[in-house]
Amino acid sequence: MKIENEIQQEKFINEYQKLMINIVFTNNWITANSKKFFDSGEVTIQQFNILRILRGAQESLSTLQIRERMLDKMSDTSRIVDRLILKGLVKKTINKFDKRLVCVSITTKGLALLKKMDPLELETLDILNGVTETEAKQLNRLLDKVRGK
Repeated sequence: MKIENEIQQEKFINEYQKLMINIVFTNNWITANSKKFFDSGEVTIQQFNILRILRGAQESLSTLQIRERMLDKMSDTSRIVDRLILKGLVKKTINKFDKRLVCVSITTKGLALLKKMDPLELETLDILNGVTETEAKQLNRLLDKVRGK
């Protein structure tokens, strides 16, 4: 459905304003339609992102390293990590080489949660079933261009 119909707004200042509104609206739409996926693991989008980062790193990372890899650069990484610790999904250890640094790693419980959520993530991608792979590649190139990459 066209953005004009979704938000009941016919006029925009220009195509750039329409694009900005469309990107924000689409992000919110995807987030809302993915909510049941995150609810199934009882984690937030940000917590899930940190768990995936730690699984992919295959080594302990500092909170700064985690933040550099996060999708949401504005998040309070330390607070999110603390919540994951309370759930038993990650653990903190002191860095072997620099005692001032704390390293974060995923626990067995965190790995098990991701393993359970992996097939559900594929189902969540079904919300994009109206987009061909060629269109997805084109949209990825355009979004990278928007960010100046």
